[in-house]
Amino acid sequence: MSKLLPTLLLFAALLPPDDVTAHGSVTPEDDLCIMQIGYYQAHFKIYLPATRGHKEYCEDIPDTGETIFIMEYEHSGLADVPIDFRIIRNVTDQGIFTALEDVRAIDDLEAVTVIHHDAAIQRDVFTIMYDFQEQGEFVGIVNVRNMETGKVYTAVFPFEVGFAGLGWWPLFVLIAVFLQFNYLSLNGTIGHWQRHWQKKRRVVIDGVRNG
Repeated sequence: MSKLLPTLLLFAALLPPDDVTAHGSVTPEDDLCIMQIGYYQAHFKIYLPATRGHKEYCEDIPDTGETIFIMEYEHSGLADVPIDFRIIRNVTDQGIFTALEDVRAIDDLEAVTVIHHDAAIQRDVFTIMYDFQEQGEFVGIVNVRNMETGKVYTAVFPFEVGFAGLGWWPLFVLIAVFLQFNYLSLNGTIGHWQRHWQKKRRVVIDGVRNG
């Protein structure tokens, strides 16, 4: 086990950090998905009523079609500030790593915008609907302006519609295969197999020569 420890540490190092796998500003906590907008927090969920009924999502969504985005305010202050909500096609080439600086680097945000809800106050819960017609990668952008200070807080969450990519599964499989191979090598199993195969090969060759 002590020989395997460095490999396990390598495996842990290769795993993406929590804030990355959580798709930007949306973080899974227990059974909820929390959107962090500066110091504001909201319970974020997505519904696909036509295809998935009441099932909730908070990051990638499996189908195209009518999609409802909902933010239930965890911070009461969100009920009193204008919320600006935008979804754009992800043209950053950063995938799930897309961050605010990548969005700010886009020359023409309007050209890649698929829906934009202008800043407005929604007292109880924020809701917006969009009918996705195609699969692909998108980025949600939420801006909140503090009315007293004028400061704007932004949350960015990249997501996929139709699960267009394979995500991290190929990497996980590759790491699992590497770990298994390394374990078998460290405990001598692979060496034993090699010696057994070489001995069997010599037997076959000698048998052919003797024949």
